[in-house]
Amino acid sequence: MFNLLRALTAILCVPLLACQANERTAGDARELDDFGVQVPSGTQAFRRIVSLNPTTTEILFALGAGDRLVGRSDWDQWPAAARRVPAVGPGLRPNVEAVLARDPELVVLYASADNRAAAAQMRAAGIATIALKVDRVSDFRGAVRLLGNVTGLGTAAFALVDSVDVVLRRVRAATANAGRPTIFWHVWDAPIITIGQGSYLDELVDIAGAKNIYSDLRAPSPQVALEDVARRNPQFILAGPVGAQVLASDPRWQVVPAVANGRILVVDTALVGRPSVNLGDAALSLARLLHPRLGL
Repeated sequence: MFNLLRALTAILCVPLLACQANERTAGDARELDDFGVQVPSGTQAFRRIVSLNPTTTEILFALGAGDRLVGRSDWDQWPAAARRVPAVGPGLRPNVEAVLARDPELVVLYASADNRAAAAQMRAAGIATIALKVDRVSDFRGAVRLLGNVTGLGTAAFALVDSVDVVLRRVRAATANAGRPTIFWHVWDAPIITIGQGSYLDELVDIAGAKNIYSDLRAPSPQVALEDVARRNPQFILAGPVGAQVLASDPRWQVVPAVANGRILVVDTALVGRPSVNLGDAALSLARLLHPRLGL
């Protein structure tokens, strides 16, 4: 369904989007990345790109720029074609020499404090470098538009954003009157890490018709105490396949009623693991878990 919606949206929107892309070029040329550095002019279309972030790598492939990638991080595994791109090491504190050895025109990396030094080194070497922090749905939209601009694929970028938004709106509308069960998302066990309002996963839970018990915490991945999870008493637990096994087998978690009563919902971690082109499908998968009677 997601792919069909994407195709229909692209067909319907291409003429309008082409006009929008032309109208926005001048503004994009003055845009700053998430390190506060001006991004390259929209008049350029980079052909040799190293992407050191699974999200931006996936976006570049979705835009039709996958054949321009000459390097990726060890973590970039989607789509399958990305695995054929040479890996240059980790995405955090990257090996600058390995990146430069790929002779890139453009490097895209995650805007983490750990990457500031590497970004500065690559810019000092004369390589256009963009740092993007994609943690929220709005960040995804901005990253797609920016990458579409610097690759000369602005029309494809606007079509991609619209196709994802179509599905997100459809899921929100379908779950609007279905009730809002409370959930706890188990991300990590030692220490216990969950999702807060700073995470796109919190947004997806809301779109899918549920309430994250830690949406009051501003951090994207806060550490919490087991006793507090029990006190907040979520109706359901969301966890990946491994996490679900940990919860079910660890007697300490029996203090949480949802665990004791077997209300653990296993999420597709490959689908929800990145704030990228699968955001619509990810929201739909959560809605199906949380509201099976809707028949989505």
